[in-house]
Amino acid sequence: MSNADKLGKRVRTYREKLGLTTEQLAINAGLSLNLINDIESGKTYPPIGSIIKLSRALGQRVGTFMDDQFIKDPLIVRADARDEETSSHRGAGGHYHYYPLGKGKTDRHMEPLYIKIEADNKEELSSHEGEEFIIVISGDIKLIYGKEIHNLKAGDTVYYNSLVPHHLGSAKGTAEIFAVIYTPV
Repeated sequence: MSNADKLGKRVRTYREKLGLTTEQLAINAGLSLNLINDIESGKTYPPIGSIIKLSRALGQRVGTFMDDQFIKDPLIVRADARDEETSSHRGAGGHYHYYPLGKGKTDRHMEPLYIKIEADNKEELSSHEGEEFIIVISGDIKLIYGKEIHNLKAGDTVYYNSLVPHHLGSAKGTAEIFAVIYTPV
């Protein structure tokens, strides 16, 4: 079963437990009905911002939709053992490639990720409850934060409130970042 299928099944299960229709979930999460249907059918693995919105709308922590097993502390993920688990809502060829670094730590309150970002001309803003801390590892990053534009290079960091509409993308070529996303429970 693919990661998109697993996530879709979990979203559908929690939605049905709450007695919500897909239309109600879309409204509660602030996402399109088409995206909800694509997620539940396993056609799409959404970006982390959408997973956060779904988790909040379903009353679950973010990791509920990403974890398969429990790992005891300390959780160590070796650089050569990182597995890509998700892809952009634009499909497997999407420009974000997520590598979860907290998978299996079931009591976590943050979502640490290693992300490869390919250049893409689409600059869709998103917002969700919580905060994000980003460390640029390589490449050039363009951050749109509200009406401000910031350019970041390797070694730069940024910490911001995720409620403010934002977009993080590669300015050119491929960029790599570490991101820690916090969402209140």
